[in-house]
Amino acid sequence: MVYRIATRSAQAATRRALAAAVPRQAVMPAVAAAPARFYSDKPTPEAKASSIIDALPGNSLVSKTTWVTIGAGLTAFAVSNELYVANDETVILAGFLVFATLLGRSVSKPYASWANSYIEKISNILNEARQGHTKAIQTRIDAVNEKKDVVDITKAMYSLAKETVQAEKEAFELKQKTQLAAEVKSVLDSWVRFEAQEREAEQALLTETVIKKVADSLREDKSQKQILDNAVSEIEQLVKSKKI
Repeated sequence: MVYRIATRSAQAATRRALAAAVPRQAVMPAVAAAPARFYSDKPTPEAKASSIIDALPGNSLVSKTTWVTIGAGLTAFAVSNELYVANDETVILAGFLVFATLLGRSVSKPYASWANSYIEKISNILNEARQGHTKAIQTRIDAVNEKKDVVDITKAMYSLAKETVQAEKEAFELKQKTQLAAEVKSVLDSWVRFEAQEREAEQALLTETVIKKVADSLREDKSQKQILDNAVSEIEQLVKSKKI
């Protein structure tokens, strides 16, 4: 079975070599008219070999060769001792493994790039959130530090408020006393004016009464005679005293 698989592989390689050695003039006209870019896109055998070698495990050519040798030896040992019988399923499995390996190699880099970009995006979001949280905490700490003297300030403001209330109380008392004194003074002034008016009225009445009595007494004959006698006696005394 192994010989048959090796023979088929050799025949396939021979056919590929003969097809590559055919001159360009022998190619069909339709194929000759195809764009040169179709051929330029095909990888070279060296590139294929390099990709296959890169797909093998190991970091150096020696380690990769060692893995290939070990794999070939184990396969040969298993087949020679009939531990494993190579058949069509083995070829399918090998092709599937090679395809899966190449697919994993081709997908791993874009997936790794996408994963790294996604991780970097999440890391940036987390870093921004951490910075915002740190900034918010620092702002809160600064606000609390600014309010650390709020007790002393409150006590000082309370004392000032008490002093202000006391001053307002004293000012109100002084205002009430001033208003009371002004009202008392107004009452006293009005009383003094009333007494002055009463005295003036009494004096006017007394003067009028006296004048009336004097006028009435002057109208009497007895009073007039007495006044004349008194005047004559006073004149005689003045004559005697030689003052007139």
